[in-house]
Amino acid sequence: MKTPWISLTLVLASSPAIADSPDSSFIKSAAEGGMSEVELGQLAQQNATNPAVKDFGAMMVTDHTAANDKLKALAASKQVTLPESPSLMQKASKAKLDMMSGDSFDKSYVKGMIDDHKADIKEFQKEATDGKDPEVKAFAVATLPTLKKHLRKIQAIAANAGIKD
Repeated sequence: MKTPWISLTLVLASSPAIADSPDSSFIKSAAEGGMSEVELGQLAQQNATNPAVKDFGAMMVTDHTAANDKLKALAASKQVTLPESPSLMQKASKAKLDMMSGDSFDKSYVKGMIDDHKADIKEFQKEATDGKDPEVKAFAVATLPTLKKHLRKIQAIAANAGIKD
């Protein structure tokens, strides 16, 4: 009767789990960031006064929801447990924005999105270059053009609104 346990042990030992690797850290961080982008995008749709900022918020919800869905499937295939919510820092940023309205909301949201997308691009480029898991690297590579598009768009909104980043 020992044979089934040995087989199960061998199967588990050879599974594609990356639970404690740098790739899993990237997955978890990307998940937190993606959830935060969706929440902040929803907030922008509600609180922004500039139509371009509202539209950008809608794009964040659409694009990051799609990326989050892909990331969830990837994490499941790698046996990585995703966080259930954004990080504490991201929650604090949302709480701060939630108390703003009008022009102050727009400026703060735009500046935050510029900073956030610059950091995201850096993180995704690092994974695309240095990641060990080919599927996680492929996710980073595939997502980078969208993040760069978001950065260009929010920088253009900032320039048109006279917001200095």
